[in-house]
Amino acid sequence: MSAAKFPIIGIGASAGGVPALQAFFKSMPADAGLSLVVVTHLNPDRVSLLHEVVARFTPMPIVVADDDMPVERNHVYVMPNDAVLTIKDGRLKMIPVDRARPERKPVDVFLASLAQDQGEHSAAVILSGGDGDGTLGAKAIREAGGLTLAQAPDGSAPRQPSMPQSAISSGVIDLAIPVEEMATRLVAFAKSFATLGDVSNVSDDQGGATLRGAHQDICAILTTHSGHDFSGYKTNTFFRRVRRRMQVTQLQSLADYVELLRTEPSEVNHLFRDLLINVTDFFRDEDAFRVLQQRVMPDLFKGKGAGDTIRIWVPGCATGEEVYSLAILFREHLDMVTAAPKIHIFATDIDEVALAVARTARYPEALLGGMSQERLRRFFKLDGASYVITNEIREFCIFSPHSVIKDPPFSRMDMVSCRNLLIYFGPDIQRQVIPTFHYSLKPGGYLFLGSSESIGQHTELFNVIDKKHRIYQAREHSTKMPRIPSLLGQNRSLMFPEGASFQSRENGASLRAKVEKRVLERFAPVHIVVNGEADIVYYSSGTARFLETPQGVPSRQLLTLARKGLRLDLRAALRDCVARQQPTSRHNLVVETEDARGSLVDFTIEPMKERDGVEPLYLIVFQEKGSAEDKEPSTHRTSSDDSNGELETELRDAKERLQSTIEEYETALEELKSSNEELVSVNEEAQSSNEELEASKEETQSLNEELNTINSELNAKIEELDRVNSDLRNLFESTQIATIFLDRGLVIRTFTPAAASFFNLRPSDVGRPLTDLASQLDYPNLKNDIQGVFDSGEMLDHHLAKDAKGKHYQVRLIPYRTEGHRIDGVVVTLVDVTDLAEAEQHQQVLIRELNHRVKNMLAVVGAIAKKTLANSSSIESFRTAFLGRLEAMGRAYGTLSKDKWKDASVKAIFEEELRPFGESNFTLTGPELRLRPQIGLSLAMVAHELSTNASKYGAFSKEDGRVDVFWEGNGQTFTLDWREVGGPPCKDRGSNGFGFELIHGEIEFRLRGKLETIFHPEGLDVHIELPLESKE
Repeated sequence: MSAAKFPIIGIGASAGGVPALQAFFKSMPADAGLSLVVVTHLNPDRVSLLHEVVARFTPMPIVVADDDMPVERNHVYVMPNDAVLTIKDGRLKMIPVDRARPERKPVDVFLASLAQDQGEHSAAVILSGGDGDGTLGAKAIREAGGLTLAQAPDGSAPRQPSMPQSAISSGVIDLAIPVEEMATRLVAFAKSFATLGDVSNVSDDQGGATLRGAHQDICAILTTHSGHDFSGYKTNTFFRRVRRRMQVTQLQSLADYVELLRTEPSEVNHLFRDLLINVTDFFRDEDAFRVLQQRVMPDLFKGKGAGDTIRIWVPGCATGEEVYSLAILFREHLDMVTAAPKIHIFATDIDEVALAVARTARYPEALLGGMSQERLRRFFKLDGASYVITNEIREFCIFSPHSVIKDPPFSRMDMVSCRNLLIYFGPDIQRQVIPTFHYSLKPGGYLFLGSSESIGQHTELFNVIDKKHRIYQAREHSTKMPRIPSLLGQNRSLMFPEGASFQSRENGASLRAKVEKRVLERFAPVHIVVNGEADIVYYSSGTARFLETPQGVPSRQLLTLARKGLRLDLRAALRDCVARQQPTSRHNLVVETEDARGSLVDFTIEPMKERDGVEPLYLIVFQEKGSAEDKEPSTHRTSSDDSNGELETELRDAKERLQSTIEEYETALEELKSSNEELVSVNEEAQSSNEELEASKEETQSLNEELNTINSELNAKIEELDRVNSDLRNLFESTQIATIFLDRGLVIRTFTPAAASFFNLRPSDVGRPLTDLASQLDYPNLKNDIQGVFDSGEMLDHHLAKDAKGKHYQVRLIPYRTEGHRIDGVVVTLVDVTDLAEAEQHQQVLIRELNHRVKNMLAVVGAIAKKTLANSSSIESFRTAFLGRLEAMGRAYGTLSKDKWKDASVKAIFEEELRPFGESNFTLTGPELRLRPQIGLSLAMVAHELSTNASKYGAFSKEDGRVDVFWEGNGQTFTLDWREVGGPPCKDRGSNGFGFELIHGEIEFRLRGKLETIFHPEGLDVHIELPLESKE
């Protein structure tokens, strides 16, 4: 082990996992010498806080895993919610989660990649959780030489035991212990690589000699226990398995482990199974599958047509890799035949949890290393981070719980594939199972075993097809018929063939010697040996006088072979002897002979008690006492003798009738047996059908779960659609926009309430063509325009003329496009644009008025410039006077602009002009009166000229001067008074300046008003009167 190498522990948990993680990390030291990766089932749409929860229970650094993150010693890594975690070259790898199809087995995915990347330096911990996630991953860890632990149902028992129980039941867990004890075991596992580092290092030094000695001792123990010789096993591989068992048992020296093997047979079993572990993979032992494909499959398909069925039984199928490998081979062979028969692969196991994993047919990518890319593409589909077997392969396979030892076997099978199951059975069970497989096969059917298995001594049942790859063919005519397990139990039948117990446990010659010795010592008569079922296992000579061969199938059943007169008594006596285990005798029995004279026979049945511990057998000894006629009395009979003779005759007749009845009963019994065999066959078919129904039921349940999920999604979609429809309905009702949805035939699909008034629509009109309805719109080209929209695919706008109510409407025709952008109709909308039309009209009026005003303004500016220039003594005085008048006009225009050129406020006009002189120096008195723009603009010029004159010559030229402005209007006439107070004395100078000429022009000529100027000594008084209805 390199200095940087340290164990990486994968922890899988799901429902109820937080309490288990709490108990686990509380007992984990900070310097454990290992790294921990926590993988759980997380909702990809919900942010996980698991790293914060784990951080409360351990001082080790907690890191949320990220892509390409190196795994460091004494760190804890927690899988995020939006990715599936794997590992490669000691670095964590992230696979993004498909939220539509999230990965359902994230624990299996990570553990399988961990086993592939770290090998014997990996370990799996399976904690509380639902489903069977983690079983395949733990299996991969164990096969790679790592350690596997699962939470046992004691201590902090798992709240959801499905995950740990699935792994435990599958036999892939080394230690099923309470979660509180796991930390101690894992720390010891981490330290063991240093203390046991030399166990697998065989060399020529003294340490190497010690290892070789231990190797010999261990191989001897294994050979004694199992009959398998592991001395030729690869030494390094051998000791890696030994070291793994030492890590599990926490032993520090080979000597201690060898001593444990000598004292604990169970540990020998564990080591034996570890040594036989191969990597579970599809097409394990590829050469064997190639021979099967080339030599066996053509024969299986030979003569089969579309109406035939090829039946395969795979007992001990575990998690399904072998089953699906066979199914893939058969699927590939079907491509080469014209008339394809049906394929039924019956896959059985006693572990229902493993069967559930097999039925799921979902395997992490790391477990598919032996699968070719061509087969991977054809027979698998990627689902999340795992691969799922396609339905064309899964439909071949029928999974069912079944015990190959206790339950009746399948029948009429074309092939039985039982690879690496027999190695888990002892010799006795193996001797039971091989005849059972022969019974299950059709004559000429094939048996496919694992590389470490064989048919043993049952060579009379099978021909060898390929010895290296353990392929056998059932003989067509076997004299031995196995007794299959009873449907009611195993009390009367243990699946041994007739005579198998006797022949397999005792050599025929030695048994004969024992029997002959007993007979010679006591009787020396004719004798046979039977078992408790009355099956003959040994004959002496001379039995023909007591037994005869019946017509039909050869049989070794005593009660079938016994001559008339013996059967009833043999049956009763044997039953009594078996029940009491004491000798039983019958005397003076009249037995039919070939000369029809009959003979008197005695027989004795006694158990062979010296055969302790094996199948009990019973010795039957016959003794013939002579002819029945020779024994009749010849003396003179009295009348009483005659009476006794009659009674004897009646008794003999009764015996004959009873014998006839017994024979009829036995005939009926044989018929019942035949019927029973047919019923057994029918029952097997029914069982097969039931298994198929169970599989179909499970598939139906799985489909039902998927349908429930889909139904929930559909209900959510329906609710969402209902909400959207409600939103649209409320939108239609609230927008007050007339909208009609039409298809390509102009048939109404739906419409908004506002559209009803235009076409007199009612709800019942949905489904009618729009052209069939009367319209209130003046739009004769509507149909042609809609067709134009269909042809061009472009939106079209049409402005309707003003209707009788003075309303303006705009019609918009929009193509109705489907998801594929195909035009499937048209949307007609009608929008009331009356306000817009009136605004446009008003805008046109304003534009015309603006043009007119600009012309007038330019004329006024020109006149002002001309007059100002004529009355100015210098350029500077011209500039001052001219700019002041232009600014007055600008202020007036600004006031009008604020009011959007509608009406001008009298107060606002004068405030703008007088504010520069101080608000305390003027007063404005009058109602809130608004004048037309023309009047407002002229009045602003008047206000400017008056205020300018007051600042030069009037009230504003004095500090305490003041101007008072009064106005009023009655709707037809507007009057205004300008009074100056506190200025210099005012007098009429005879001639007016340009300012007063401008005022006179604006009032009297432009506005058709009256202007009166009064020069009072205390100040100027100006009176203006304007008609409000006058037009410019």
